[in-house]
Amino acid sequence: MRKCLLSAFPCDTAAFRGATFKGQKVKILFWSHGSPACRGSVRPFVNFNAKHDAEILHKAMKGIGTDEDVILMLLTARSNDQRQQIKAAYKKAYGKDLVSALKSELGGLFESLIVALMTPPVLYDASQLHKALKGAGTDDEVLIEILASRTGEQIKDIVKVYKKEFSSKLEKDICSDTSGHYQKLLVILLQGSREEGVDEEKIEKDAKDLYAAGEGKFGTDEEKFITILGNRSAEHLRKVFDAYKKLSGSDIEDSIEGETTGNLENLLLAVVKCARSVPAFFAESLYKSMRRAGTDDGTLMRIMVSRSEEDMLDIRVNFKKNYEVPLSTPPSRRTPVEITRRLYATSVVEMINAVL
Repeated sequence: MRKCLLSAFPCDTAAFRGATFKGQKVKILFWSHGSPACRGSVRPFVNFNAKHDAEILHKAMKGIGTDEDVILMLLTARSNDQRQQIKAAYKKAYGKDLVSALKSELGGLFESLIVALMTPPVLYDASQLHKALKGAGTDDEVLIEILASRTGEQIKDIVKVYKKEFSSKLEKDICSDTSGHYQKLLVILLQGSREEGVDEEKIEKDAKDLYAAGEGKFGTDEEKFITILGNRSAEHLRKVFDAYKKLSGSDIEDSIEGETTGNLENLLLAVVKCARSVPAFFAESLYKSMRRAGTDDGTLMRIMVSRSEEDMLDIRVNFKKNYEVPLSTPPSRRTPVEITRRLYATSVVEMINAVL
């Protein structure tokens, strides 16, 4: 199995750090990224062979006990598209669904993590939204995180997949569980149709309109905040925020915090933060998830899985810059060590790619 493993994981970098793994000294390999085009921490494995990987996974689950470390190392060293190819190869070779096989062998948070890794990105987002809407109450944090951070095209794809998978319209389900100005902004974001580019003629006007809707009047014109923040492009909004600060002497976030409350406040702030920097938004979300009484494993897992091929390297940079600790610093000790190790492997901040 050792020979099989060494051929399955990338070993083309000299950046190693010693670490303890199951009581033995192992090599923890740091992924080397030479191209700025991809800012995710997971990339397609160059010497990829779906049939070979399917065989490794089959052997890891065969017989008494399951080699979870082999499963973890292999799947976190493959892109999501490659995992789908492994899934197809596994079914062709062994006549059964790989995800079902994994679920029958695993349990707890580790099972949830592996299933998440095996889920196509758009379906994963759609499933997270469905879970947030159909569980006991509404998980507004998930709605806000996904709808505020995804691109217009991603949101449109999510809407299509949601309807196909759950035989229901996402907008209808959101409207059934939310209300008021919060609902209106969610629906606007759900259209995935932000304006493109920067309209120089609107910058000053938008800044003045936002000021007049909040700090410049008694009461708050929430509709104005919703219209501008929900429809303008991120590039345009960044210029509006600069103009707003020159006009009022304070950041737009201060106005939102002073003029709104509850879910609307949280959603508006998320939209502003994502317009400024999506990686910084997720770095803050990760930090908060680790600062809570007991680690928020759901948020931790969701962000690490969904951003692993998007911008995890930038999230890592923002995390260290803003909180003066590396993202690889362990969260609350209340999270079991084994779970923490596996969750962190997903972010590939310290990706386990080779063993001695």
